[in-house]
Amino acid sequence: MKIDFALILSVLALLTGLIWLADKILFEKRRLSRDAEAKDPVLVEYAKSLFPVIFLVLALRSFLAEPFRIPSGSMMPNLLIGDFILVNKFDYGIRLPVLNRKIVEMGGPKRGDVVVFRYPGSKELGKNDPSAGTDYIKRIIGLPGDTVSVEENRVSINGVPFTYSEVGVFVGKGVSSEMSGARIYLETMPDRSHAMLEVDGIPLGYRNNNTWIVPQGHYFAMGDNRDRSADSREWGFVPEANLVGRAMWIWLNCSGWLCVDGFDPSRIGTKIE
Repeated sequence: MKIDFALILSVLALLTGLIWLADKILFEKRRLSRDAEAKDPVLVEYAKSLFPVIFLVLALRSFLAEPFRIPSGSMMPNLLIGDFILVNKFDYGIRLPVLNRKIVEMGGPKRGDVVVFRYPGSKELGKNDPSAGTDYIKRIIGLPGDTVSVEENRVSINGVPFTYSEVGVFVGKGVSSEMSGARIYLETMPDRSHAMLEVDGIPLGYRNNNTWIVPQGHYFAMGDNRDRSADSREWGFVPEANLVGRAMWIWLNCSGWLCVDGFDPSRIGTKIE
């Protein structure tokens, strides 16, 4: 079951704010006129205490930065299972919470940005896709209007290929150890480079060799763990309206309930490139 924290915080802020306001307008003067030292009712006292805190958390989470947890290995080697990240919420425009309607235009993703977005759903299942609306994290490869070609994990944009150089072998720890032995390549696109993983031998189903033309208002996104990422090669483009924000920093790595599967302090403070 997907939990919409923005909706929960918005409802709580509205509820506590209305209780506080209603008491201020309708009941407080009458109560104090009978007894100048009368205390606020318990419900009003809680509302007055909680409203500023809830409103501040909602504002920070909606307009500045929001925490997310990485649940899968599709962005290895750059993001590991159990990484907790902060996502910049204003680089791509300020949006209203819950409605996700943009109210201030700030710009759009650049090629190579690691972004969080709401999964648009598979083309086959459409509105019946139970995962639609789930938060995904991938790297922006194609911008609106681009022609993206992928051949055995090698990407070309508008006929210009990215360059690749092998830089090592991935050695994972804990829940990330399943990818140990995968090859690490440096993928270089115009002005930016980042590491990506590729599995030796026969891929397990995510190598989709094809060419796509990115529609206006959409983006082509791929995971850095190229043979283990369900992404735009499989389910299509990311609408601009589905963008949540740009991934910035790792602030914790903790796997399992109460970190029973591992805690890696070396991940803390890592900038997401």
